[in-house]
Amino acid sequence: MHHPVGQRHRDALWERIVVAAPYLWLLAFFLAPFAIVLKISLADPVIAQPPFTPVLDPVTGELQASADNYLFLLQDKLYLYTYLRSVLLAASATVLCLLLGYPMALAIARAGERVRGYLLLAIILPFWISFLLRVYAWIGLLNNHGFINQLLLWLGVIDQPLALLYTDLAIYIGIVYSYLPFMVLPLYATLERLDPDTVEAAADLGARPWEAFRDVTWPMSRPGVIAGCLLVFIPAMGEYVIPYLLGGPESLMIGRVLFDEFFVNRDWPLASSVAVVLLLLLVAPIMLLQRYQAGTER
Repeated sequence: MHHPVGQRHRDALWERIVVAAPYLWLLAFFLAPFAIVLKISLADPVIAQPPFTPVLDPVTGELQASADNYLFLLQDKLYLYTYLRSVLLAASATVLCLLLGYPMALAIARAGERVRGYLLLAIILPFWISFLLRVYAWIGLLNNHGFINQLLLWLGVIDQPLALLYTDLAIYIGIVYSYLPFMVLPLYATLERLDPDTVEAAADLGARPWEAFRDVTWPMSRPGVIAGCLLVFIPAMGEYVIPYLLGGPESLMIGRVLFDEFFVNRDWPLASSVAVVLLLLLVAPIMLLQRYQAGTER
């Protein structure tokens, strides 16, 4: 029995609305704000409200955009150093999350159904507590009179407290602790769908456990690895709270520089330029990983 013509038109209209909804969301909450930030980055700072010059001259209507802010970023070695430091720190933290998260996700995926639920709950449980409170908790653990130093002193491992707080080590600990669930969950979702019979078949054919992992488990879990790495690397790259609280005021990361330019120096055009370059640095690895994944699927 065929649907009436009017019903088909209504169904087609609803399909178009459903498809258009995510594009409208991206337009309203990503492309439009990005266009505003890009416009501000091409302006000059002024002592006014808003603290930047208009792109179009209000009198003549001429375009007065300038790329001086981007040239300043290229010429000032401080910003180049901050970008490189942020990339290296975020990439290193992502690798650490992968090294810790992969065995955890694999163990959860191979656990029994009853135990699996409790293990997943343990991974998700930190999200029930405020992110800021969790970072503050590490201050109490890492300072000179904190639990870690007191435990090491009690065990006789050290003679005096270690300088753990306000170091790069503290930043790594904070980022890995905060973003480890974002690595574990996509890896678990991929590994949970992995048929264990394929690993058993590889073992029956004479493959050692590490060879079965290299030839079967790892290639099939690659989508989860890519998703987890992106979910960790992108927020870690622009992280502000963890470097500020655990790394101290001298820790230079691009999120801290961005905050200072906006709210301390009140240089909105330069801060917008920093944000645009940061976005480009984040988009590039995403595009490369998508191209790599598309090539492997052919």
